[in-house]
Amino acid sequence: MSNKNIIIKPIISEKSEKLANKSNQYSFVVHKDANKLEIKKAIEEMFTTNVLSVNTVIVPARLKSRNTRAGIVRGSVSAFKKAFVTLAPGEEIDVYGSEE
Repeated sequence: MSNKNIIIKPIISEKSEKLANKSNQYSFVVHKDANKLEIKKAIEEMFTTNVLSVNTVIVPARLKSRNTRAGIVRGSVSAFKKAFVTLAPGEEIDVYGSEE
């Protein structure tokens, strides 16, 4: 599995911003079959940083429904795996990809 297949996208939310500022942790959506060692290696290669630890959680699928003219449409939000990556002090990841 290549690095691009392991890390799908960063999670950008208020909670992830607080974690990044407070405890130098960054959140990513990762491939469901990737283990912590593969995630650590992929992050270190993609962003050239030192990763101290990786915590993972599998977010379960959940049902959603909405009302339309045709009636109630039922569906589900897919399950995914989330990784919280803790970096060494003084290092950071630019998740927005700003070019300067």
